[in-house]
Amino acid sequence: MLTSCNLKFQTSGKDSSDAAIAVDRYDRLESRYLTTGDYAALQQMNTDYPQQTRMLLEDILKLGEVNDASINSRFLSLFQDTLMQEIISDAQVQFANIDDITKQLSSAFSNLKKLLPAMEIPSFYTQITALDQSIVVGGKMVGISLDKYLGTDYAIYHNFYSDDQMQTMSREYIVPDCLCFYLLSIYPLEDFESSEQWERDLHMGKIMWVANRALGKRFFKTDAVARIEEYMRRHMKTTTAQLLNTDEKAFLE
Repeated sequence: MLTSCNLKFQTSGKDSSDAAIAVDRYDRLESRYLTTGDYAALQQMNTDYPQQTRMLLEDILKLGEVNDASINSRFLSLFQDTLMQEIISDAQVQFANIDDITKQLSSAFSNLKKLLPAMEIPSFYTQITALDQSIVVGGKMVGISLDKYLGTDYAIYHNFYSDDQMQTMSREYIVPDCLCFYLLSIYPLEDFESSEQWERDLHMGKIMWVANRALGKRFFKTDAVARIEEYMRRHMKTTTAQLLNTDEKAFLE
């Protein structure tokens, strides 16, 4: 398990190569259980989404092993305070319809597949993670934590985040974040813990530049992205895969 910047990687997952994307609404079952204690919803979570449930309980919320006798009550208790219940309710209202997100995911990952033909397109699902994660990547699955995208002006966020942090916690960041974190799961920075900050910045610059290409617009506009863009102007024959595998020192020239 590798954890970095609101991101978790896991080795197993469902294979998916179809560019027509559908997003599984795992969050609806989860919300039903957490707001009403409906045991049927919990059973369906475990039956229909065993891997997502295991990842949520064990790796994200760290409540213990999914087969622990008391884990369901710990899971339910975690979300019973007033703030958590309000967040769940607000997420269900704001994301009652996610057709726009599904359409954007389909377009962006179709474009990404053209840039990286060998890449497998992941499956997607939505969830609630008690403000713990934004995007979770497990093998070829991408989990979207709706409670981390309730808007830059969402009142409850002021209790936990700075204004700068809140700038990226809106609906428009969901698809760009999915692109970036999935790319990072495929092209991680080796020796991340011992790497210099400039290496981390430039590696993320590569990821963001590719995400911009998939989005068809300059969504990410950091100095590192600008440096990568200049590099690609001077190396027009470089493929996307070659860029992502290029050592960060090459961008210091």
